[in-house]
Amino acid sequence: MEGITDYSLKTASSEAVFFSIKPSNISVMSEASLSAKIYSLMNVLKGLTEIEILCVNSRESFEGNKNHLKILSQKEENIAVRKLLEQDMKHLDQIQALTATAREFLLIVRIRGMKDKEIFAHLNRIEKTLNENGFSAKRYDKEDIKTLLAVYFEQNSVTEKFENYDGERYLNG
Repeated sequence: MEGITDYSLKTASSEAVFFSIKPSNISVMSEASLSAKIYSLMNVLKGLTEIEILCVNSRESFEGNKNHLKILSQKEENIAVRKLLEQDMKHLDQIQALTATAREFLLIVRIRGMKDKEIFAHLNRIEKTLNENGFSAKRYDKEDIKTLLAVYFEQNSVTEKFENYDGERYLNG
Protein backbone atom coordinates (compact mmCIF):
# COMPACT_ATOMS: atom_id res chain seq x y z
CA MET A 1 0.00 0.00 0.00
CA GLU A 2 1.40 3.37 -1.00
CA GLY A 3 -1.31 5.61 0.40
CA ILE A 4 -4.91 6.72 0.52
CA THR A 5 -6.15 9.39 -1.89
CA ASP A 6 -9.43 11.28 -1.68
CA TYR A 7 -11.11 8.45 -3.62
CA SER A 8 -8.84 5.37 -3.64
CA LEU A 9 -6.33 3.09 -2.02
CA LYS A 10 -3.05 3.36 -3.96
CA THR A 11 -0.89 0.28 -4.38
CA ALA A 12 2.30 -0.23 -6.38
CA SER A 13 0.42 -1.60 -9.39
CA SER A 14 -2.99 0.12 -9.30
CA GLU A 15 -5.55 2.15 -7.44
CA ALA A 16 -8.51 0.45 -5.77
CA VAL A 17 -11.75 2.45 -5.75
CA PHE A 18 -14.50 1.19 -3.44
CA PHE A 19 -18.24 1.42 -4.06
CA SER A 20 -20.57 0.49 -1.22
CA ILE A 21 -23.69 -1.33 -2.39
CA LYS A 22 -26.61 -1.33 0.03
CA PRO A 23 -28.26 -4.77 0.01
CA SER A 24 -31.94 -5.28 -0.63
CA ASN A 25 -34.03 -7.21 1.86
CA ILE A 26 -34.44 -10.28 -0.34
CA SER A 27 -36.56 -12.10 2.23
CA VAL A 28 -39.54 -9.88 1.34
CA MET A 29 -39.00 -9.88 -2.44
CA SER A 30 -41.07 -11.96 -4.80
CA GLU A 31 -39.28 -14.54 -6.92
CA ALA A 32 -39.75 -12.35 -10.01
CA SER A 33 -38.32 -9.28 -8.24
CA LEU A 34 -35.36 -11.28 -6.99
CA SER A 35 -34.67 -12.64 -10.47
CA ALA A 36 -34.86 -9.10 -11.88
CA LYS A 37 -32.42 -7.84 -9.22
CA ILE A 38 -29.95 -10.64 -9.99
CA TYR A 39 -30.27 -9.96 -13.73
CA SER A 40 -29.63 -6.23 -13.15
CA LEU A 41 -26.51 -6.96 -11.12
CA MET A 42 -25.30 -9.39 -13.76
CA ASN A 43 -25.72 -6.72 -16.46
CA VAL A 44 -23.85 -4.13 -14.41
CA LEU A 45 -20.97 -6.49 -13.62
CA LYS A 46 -20.50 -7.81 -17.13
CA GLY A 47 -20.05 -4.25 -18.37
CA LEU A 48 -17.15 -3.63 -16.02
CA THR A 49 -13.59 -4.87 -16.22
CA GLU A 50 -11.11 -4.98 -13.37
CA ILE A 51 -13.81 -5.43 -10.74
CA GLU A 52 -13.87 -7.39 -7.50
CA ILE A 53 -16.68 -8.05 -5.03
CA LEU A 54 -16.02 -7.91 -1.31
CA CYS A 55 -18.25 -8.57 1.70
CA VAL A 56 -16.88 -7.29 5.00
CA ASN A 57 -18.04 -6.74 8.54
CA SER A 58 -18.71 -3.07 9.09
CA ARG A 59 -18.47 -3.45 12.85
CA GLU A 60 -15.87 -4.83 15.15
CA SER A 61 -15.88 -8.46 16.28
CA PHE A 62 -16.00 -9.32 19.97
CA GLU A 63 -14.96 -12.97 19.67
CA GLY A 64 -11.47 -12.37 21.07
CA ASN A 65 -12.88 -10.45 24.02
CA LYS A 66 -15.52 -13.11 24.70
CA ASN A 67 -12.93 -15.90 24.61
CA HIS A 68 -10.70 -13.97 27.01
CA LEU A 69 -13.61 -13.41 29.42
CA LYS A 70 -14.53 -17.09 29.22
CA ILE A 71 -10.99 -18.15 30.16
CA LEU A 72 -10.93 -15.65 33.04
CA SER A 73 -14.32 -16.87 34.23
CA GLN A 74 -13.18 -20.50 34.22
CA LYS A 75 -10.09 -19.64 36.28
CA GLU A 76 -11.85 -17.25 38.65
CA GLU A 77 -12.53 -18.63 42.14
CA ASN A 78 -14.54 -15.69 43.46
CA ILE A 79 -18.20 -16.35 42.60
CA ALA A 80 -19.13 -12.64 42.50
CA VAL A 81 -16.33 -11.85 40.04
CA ARG A 82 -17.24 -14.91 37.94
CA LYS A 83 -20.85 -13.66 37.70
CA LEU A 84 -19.63 -10.23 36.60
CA LEU A 85 -17.47 -11.82 33.90
CA GLU A 86 -20.47 -13.85 32.71
CA GLN A 87 -22.57 -10.67 32.58
CA ASP A 88 -19.85 -9.03 30.48
CA MET A 89 -19.95 -12.00 28.06
CA LYS A 90 -23.75 -11.73 27.78
CA HIS A 91 -23.45 -8.00 27.14
CA LEU A 92 -20.96 -8.61 24.31
CA ASP A 93 -23.31 -11.24 22.88
CA GLN A 94 -26.14 -8.69 22.89
CA ILE A 95 -24.02 -6.09 21.13
CA GLN A 96 -22.93 -8.62 18.54
CA ALA A 97 -26.52 -9.76 17.98
CA LEU A 98 -27.58 -6.18 17.33
CA THR A 99 -24.83 -5.71 14.75
CA ALA A 100 -24.92 -9.24 13.28
CA THR A 101 -26.33 -7.93 10.03
CA ALA A 102 -23.76 -5.15 9.84
CA ARG A 103 -22.22 -6.35 6.60
CA GLU A 104 -21.04 -4.19 3.78
CA PHE A 105 -20.98 -5.22 0.17
CA LEU A 106 -18.31 -3.49 -1.85
CA LEU A 107 -17.40 -3.40 -5.49
CA ILE A 108 -13.72 -2.72 -5.96
CA VAL A 109 -12.69 -1.18 -9.27
CA ARG A 110 -9.01 -1.41 -10.15
CA ILE A 111 -7.64 1.62 -11.99
CA ARG A 112 -4.48 1.19 -14.05
CA GLY A 113 -2.88 3.54 -16.56
CA MET A 114 -5.61 6.20 -16.67
CA LYS A 115 -5.28 9.96 -16.46
CA ASP A 116 -7.14 11.83 -13.70
CA LYS A 117 -9.71 13.20 -16.15
CA GLU A 118 -10.42 9.69 -17.46
CA ILE A 119 -10.57 8.20 -13.96
CA PHE A 120 -13.32 10.48 -12.72
CA ALA A 121 -15.39 10.06 -15.90
CA HIS A 122 -15.02 6.28 -15.57
CA LEU A 123 -15.94 6.25 -11.86
CA ASN A 124 -18.93 8.56 -12.36
CA ARG A 125 -20.20 6.29 -15.15
CA ILE A 126 -19.91 3.22 -12.89
CA GLU A 127 -21.75 4.94 -10.02
CA LYS A 128 -24.47 6.18 -12.40
CA THR A 129 -24.88 2.70 -13.94
CA LEU A 130 -25.24 1.10 -10.50
CA ASN A 131 -27.84 3.63 -9.37
CA GLU A 132 -29.78 3.44 -12.66
CA ASN A 133 -30.03 -0.33 -12.24
CA GLY A 134 -31.68 -0.06 -8.84
CA PHE A 135 -28.66 -0.33 -6.56
CA SER A 136 -27.95 2.21 -3.85
CA ALA A 137 -24.27 2.84 -4.53
CA LYS A 138 -21.85 5.24 -2.89
CA ARG A 139 -18.21 5.77 -3.80
CA TYR A 140 -15.97 5.61 -0.74
CA ASP A 141 -14.03 8.73 0.18
CA LYS A 142 -10.80 8.94 2.17
CA GLU A 143 -12.51 8.64 5.59
CA ASP A 144 -14.60 5.64 4.44
CA ILE A 145 -11.44 3.87 3.23
CA LYS A 146 -9.67 4.54 6.54
CA THR A 147 -12.66 3.11 8.43
CA LEU A 148 -12.67 0.03 6.18
CA LEU A 149 -8.98 -0.56 6.85
CA ALA A 150 -9.39 0.02 10.59
CA VAL A 151 -12.18 -2.55 10.85
CA TYR A 152 -10.28 -5.02 8.67
CA PHE A 153 -6.89 -4.73 10.37
CA GLU A 154 -7.78 -3.64 13.92
CA GLN A 155 -11.44 -4.63 14.28
CA ASN A 156 -11.99 -1.01 15.34
CA SER A 157 -14.90 1.07 14.10
CA VAL A 158 -15.58 3.27 17.09
CA THR A 159 -13.01 6.02 16.46
CA GLU A 160 -14.65 9.28 15.38
CA LYS A 161 -11.84 10.37 13.07
CA PHE A 162 -8.87 8.34 11.90
CA GLU A 163 -5.45 9.94 11.75
CA ASN A 164 -3.45 10.15 8.53
CA TYR A 165 -0.30 9.36 10.51
CA ASP A 166 0.48 8.29 14.06
CA GLY A 167 0.33 11.23 16.48
CA GLU A 168 -1.45 13.63 14.10
CA ARG A 169 -3.97 14.64 16.78
CA TYR A 170 -1.16 15.90 19.04
CA LEU A 171 0.41 18.04 16.32
CA ASN A 172 -2.83 19.55 15.06
CA GLY A 173 -4.43 20.02 18.47
